[in-house]
Amino acid sequence: MKTPTSTCEERLPNCRGMRLPPIVHHPDYRAELPEGHRFPITKFEHLAELLLDEGLVAEGGFHTPEPATVDLLSAVHTPTYVRAVLEGTLDRAAERRIGLPLKPDVVRRARAATGGTLLTARLALSGGIACNTAGGSHHAAADYGAGFCVFNDVAVAARALLDEGQVNRILVVDLDTHQGDGTAFIFAEEPRVFTFSVQAAKNFPARRAVSDLDVDLPDATGDDAYLAAVAEHLPGLVDRVRPDLVFYNAGVDPHEGDRLGRLALSDEGLSRRDAYVLETCLSRGAPVAGVIGGGYGPDNRVLAQRHATLHREAAKAFERHG
Repeated sequence: MKTPTSTCEERLPNCRGMRLPPIVHHPDYRAELPEGHRFPITKFEHLAELLLDEGLVAEGGFHTPEPATVDLLSAVHTPTYVRAVLEGTLDRAAERRIGLPLKPDVVRRARAATGGTLLTARLALSGGIACNTAGGSHHAAADYGAGFCVFNDVAVAARALLDEGQVNRILVVDLDTHQGDGTAFIFAEEPRVFTFSVQAAKNFPARRAVSDLDVDLPDATGDDAYLAAVAEHLPGLVDRVRPDLVFYNAGVDPHEGDRLGRLALSDEGLSRRDAYVLETCLSRGAPVAGVIGGGYGPDNRVLAQRHATLHREAAKAFERHG
């Protein structure tokens, strides 16, 4: 991993001397996949390097999480599923549904990312905002994984904090282009968790869950219409739910250049979206734990640039509200 070079002025004028929010990263966020695999596995390490290069990592470096324990995972996922993943005995059909080979390094990555989102949430509760360099595996349900998602990191973190009594009300704001179906399934009967998902109407998954609030958007929805849809609902939700914590899935697959997206946000649109979500929540006193969600394409360094939008906007928001 590179050392910081403090070039954040290129993205954030006057960033030198800024107070920066904590960022969570683990070396195990990387794994080896077959050449040409659709899942952009190296984007996580590229993102970490980019954040260091831009001077967006606070003095002391990244916060390194502990991998999620069996007990934490089993509080959300069935023990049978957790055991099969960890022991490498998941049947081939279930593995194909996930879309990843469940090699030891892929399983380590899933556990590390899940632990990372829990640490991100704890840091957000103590400081107002924190971001992971992974997370947002929202297709994983209680007894299966799907769509490149092995364990549902946001659900595991939310359940742990609820069980510990650290929070009483949670709002999940899922702006990945795909519905947060696994999260909605998991918390369907949990009144303390409100799931809000904005997604492309014709995108994966084919079998939809019912979130507490779903907003479906037509193909090629651009910046202004997308942001209007978010703005129509988010302020009222924060006021009504009064969350002790917001989990924000800032997937960049709504981008116009995304391989799996179907929507048409520009780079500026992503920045406006993230800034709006963070400002709306923080101005109402709701801490935010940010995870990066989906983003797909042939160039993982380009994807890392898009994902860094969350962390850049978090730095600005932290300067205003931290």
